[in-house]
Amino acid sequence: MLDHVFISVADLGRSIAFYSAALAPLGIVNRHDYDGKDGPPGHPDLKGFGANGRMFFWLKMGVVDGRSAHIGFVATSKKAVEDAYAAAIANGAKDNGAPGARLHYDPRYYAANVLDPDGYSLEFVYKSWQN
Repeated sequence: MLDHVFISVADLGRSIAFYSAALAPLGIVNRHDYDGKDGPPGHPDLKGFGANGRMFFWLKMGVVDGRSAHIGFVATSKKAVEDAYAAAIANGAKDNGAPGARLHYDPRYYAANVLDPDGYSLEFVYKSWQN
């Protein structure tokens, strides 16, 4: 189980707006800013997203290589997958796999894939056997 992920982005404002919209249908609606000067020397400023009292997805300014990460976000229903996909596309994502069953994994694996504004591969995933 993961506790947190940091990704580098080219434009914090653009990425905050994108992730605020794209993650809201998944219930990831809490936002927190962390000032790097409060951490050890060299700690970056972070813009965090989370749910249920946990912050687990963080953005930081830096060098972007969208090919370097694939991030799967849990959805609680097929509709949440579809809503997250629609919100992502409406906020600048590129389609990388429309909502649907991913039969190569399991017939109950329902997902949608996009590339965020920096080119990171995102997947919104509903696995009925895990909810």
